[in-house]
Amino acid sequence: MARDVLLPCVKTYDIRGKVPEDLDEGIAERIGRAYVAHFGARKVVVGRDVRDSGPALTQALIRGLCAQGADVIDLGMIGTEVMYFGAFSLEAEGVDGGIVVTASHNPMGYNGMKLVTKGAVPVSGDSGLYDIERLAHARDFPAPTRTGGVTTRDITASYVEHLLGYVDKGSLRPLKVVTNPGHGAAGPFLDAVAAHLPLELIRIHHAPDGTFPAGVPNPLEEHNRAPTIAAVQQHGADLGLAWDGDFDRCFFFDETGAFVDGYYVVGLFAGLMLEGQPPGTKIIHDPRLTWNTVDVVQQHGGTPVACKTGHAFIKERMRQEDAVYGGEMSAHHYFRRFAYCDSGMIPWLLMAGLLSQDDRPLSAHIADMKARYPISGEINRHTEHKDEAIALVEQTYGKGATVSHLDGLSLEHDTWRLSLRKSNTEPVLRLNLETRQDPALLARMTEDVLALIDGLGQ
Repeated sequence: MARDVLLPCVKTYDIRGKVPEDLDEGIAERIGRAYVAHFGARKVVVGRDVRDSGPALTQALIRGLCAQGADVIDLGMIGTEVMYFGAFSLEAEGVDGGIVVTASHNPMGYNGMKLVTKGAVPVSGDSGLYDIERLAHARDFPAPTRTGGVTTRDITASYVEHLLGYVDKGSLRPLKVVTNPGHGAAGPFLDAVAAHLPLELIRIHHAPDGTFPAGVPNPLEEHNRAPTIAAVQQHGADLGLAWDGDFDRCFFFDETGAFVDGYYVVGLFAGLMLEGQPPGTKIIHDPRLTWNTVDVVQQHGGTPVACKTGHAFIKERMRQEDAVYGGEMSAHHYFRRFAYCDSGMIPWLLMAGLLSQDDRPLSAHIADMKARYPISGEINRHTEHKDEAIALVEQTYGKGATVSHLDGLSLEHDTWRLSLRKSNTEPVLRLNLETRQDPALLARMTEDVLALIDGLGQ
């Protein structure tokens, strides 16, 4: 059932919108008060990414949290995962919540918030976010019994110490690595980690800059990849890395500069994370592309578990299954040791470890996966006929297929499968196809399915 939208900046999983049209300091302050009123939080970690509107919104948020009676630990300029780390690592100090002011990869002029409760459990529409929206909109807050205070804290050292636990520093080769934070928040934290490692970093677009002079960092957009590709090729690097603005996603480029699809990265990490685990250990994956992940997990004695796309769904399922790792093809990687949260720093450390243990280049590590399961890449189609298109594709290609509606439509035949999902925020369908060692079939089916979708409404 559709909800009544009271604050346009409140979405299903987080808060985001244009500043100040959808989100201003008054709304930020009321969200802080509503968060405390709803959850009864006593001590909250707060931080922000590099956007220019961040400091004022963060101060307003802190005013609201304190006015409603919560103490605040201000972490300063951070990435989203640093807030997660603060929320779960400082529980012994009474921390029972966290909020980061961020718009991740949204366009210039946007900002927002991601919220968690005790233990870094995400807050989404079905776990309190809409209740916070109603309270903030109504301005109906219970009278606080106290006024909270603010302390500032730099938790970089303990965060880096945790990260270094994912890699054997002594076994690392002096890899040459191009790093591109896109002028987002990753640069200072990357420096803090790299200071402990024998790697040669070639830094581009490194300094945090909320004006994003190289464009809003979102390496899923092909036009944003060119600087990383060029730097890898120019310097003969072993690896290229790029992050989005709040660095909860990490993207990889091989030694030729080629972008490595997140689907194959999930397969690599699933195998790595299952090493030394008992048989049947769970790996969570999204349902857009699955065959390679399922094969890798089963070959390593694990149990693959498909889960609806989206960080709140993945994290909830990770906890339910006590999964050691979860991965989405969109470059979100989740780790049990990181309180089941996603991280954009842990993945590149794992990759550096993998490339150090095995002399083969990254392209060789994924070559077999790409050959066995060629993919279309996610194709976005704008259409006002989303439901009709999904129904037509199922009617046309569903006969004899294994059909799932876990997340949109998935159709699985012996030699090919597809996923077709609706965007929650725009008139867009997202299509993914894969085949078994058959690029020609992939090309043909991609063309046919797109023609079917494009034919609607004409």
